[in-house]
Amino acid sequence: MSATPSWVAHSIWWHVYPLGFAGAPVHDWDGTSLAEEHRLLKVVEWLDYAVELGASGIALGPIFASEGHGYETVDYLHIDARLGTDADFDTLVEAAHGRGLKIMLDGVFNHVAQGFSKYRQALESGPGSDAAQWFHLDFSGERPTHRSFEGHEHLVTLNHGNADVQQYVADVMSHWLGRGADGWRLDAAYAVPTEFWASVIPRVRQKHPEAYFLGEVIHGDYAQFVQHSTVDSVTQYELWKATWSAISETNFFELSHALGRHNDWLETFVPATFVGNHDVNRIASTIADERHHAHALVVLALVGGTPMIYYGDQRSLCGAEALLLGGDEMVRPEFPMTKEELAPEGWPMYRLHQELIGLRRRNPWLHYARTETLELTNTALVYRAYAGDDHVHVVLDLGDDPIDYSLGGDVLAGQATVEGGRVTVPPHGWAVFGRK
Repeated sequence: MSATPSWVAHSIWWHVYPLGFAGAPVHDWDGTSLAEEHRLLKVVEWLDYAVELGASGIALGPIFASEGHGYETVDYLHIDARLGTDADFDTLVEAAHGRGLKIMLDGVFNHVAQGFSKYRQALESGPGSDAAQWFHLDFSGERPTHRSFEGHEHLVTLNHGNADVQQYVADVMSHWLGRGADGWRLDAAYAVPTEFWASVIPRVRQKHPEAYFLGEVIHGDYAQFVQHSTVDSVTQYELWKATWSAISETNFFELSHALGRHNDWLETFVPATFVGNHDVNRIASTIADERHHAHALVVLALVGGTPMIYYGDQRSLCGAEALLLGGDEMVRPEFPMTKEELAPEGWPMYRLHQELIGLRRRNPWLHYARTETLELTNTALVYRAYAGDDHVHVVLDLGDDPIDYSLGGDVLAGQATVEGGRVTVPPHGWAVFGRK
């Protein structure tokens, strides 16, 4: 963790998928420039809202020129014409930094769109050309074929062993960091050889030592990936899965086990934690019992990590992906233009986010906190989050009976009664205890 900039220890990201958030056409776009609509500036309109939520940074989904949902890049050096102009990005950065907010970009460096200029050049130049070496191409058949990403033929995998590709990606990262970005989320980082990242990221750090690098990794040995790739962190999908699964299936044993593995990874790096993102069903749709939605947020706020809050989750928005064209738009919806248009029933969850984020900010050691399970049943979990001499206790109840536990301290959040050194948390409730 020595290379990780110090500001990350205080980071709480509000994760926005700009194409959906701003209402840009995705699957039905004909390629016509819509830059004059300046949709990226809609994010600027919600920066104060993010600050009031308690966020310290905006994690943007893809904003570079692409052919559809943003993860099939055509031009890494220009803003997508559906979102606006390069100048709009400068405006966003200035407005965010003026409010003390960092900006993290989403870089898709495993694959490109078939419209990517170097790929078109490779097809025209043929085998043996410099451009052809950027990809894994086979010219032996009637028509050239390429290596694709996870079976998606429209996505062309880059040749990460090529020195020109490595330098190109380093240059792209440095370009936008030089323009004001503070970090990168590396999409599908798990699909890229760690040697590639270990070659590229140190070059970028030489110019931008305060930059943050987060790799999207779903399965496997997270610590080994971090060590071999030199990224600062990876996405903690194991804890995400255990959180929603344990709560929805009333099986806290799964969550307790995941927290133990989370402790192990904290020895090497601080994972990026979340209960929702642009690729998964929303927590309000995943956990059927709305009384337990708050429990997932409590876990996010009261374990070690760098929390990421996906836009809309702070208002209990529902959304589940459908297996059809455009099905992902259900979890990537357009956001209203003003706060006055927000549904009133979403404000209680927003205020709960504020409360728990405020608690976390008053206890910054939680960024590195380990956990210790103290009480465990299918429906009850009591754990201690600690770092050095600092600690809090968290009680989660999914059952129809109250939890009665011997515990000292004050009620910092949630609902509980304290009497004679014992605390009682009501059925389906939760509480956090510590010293005020």
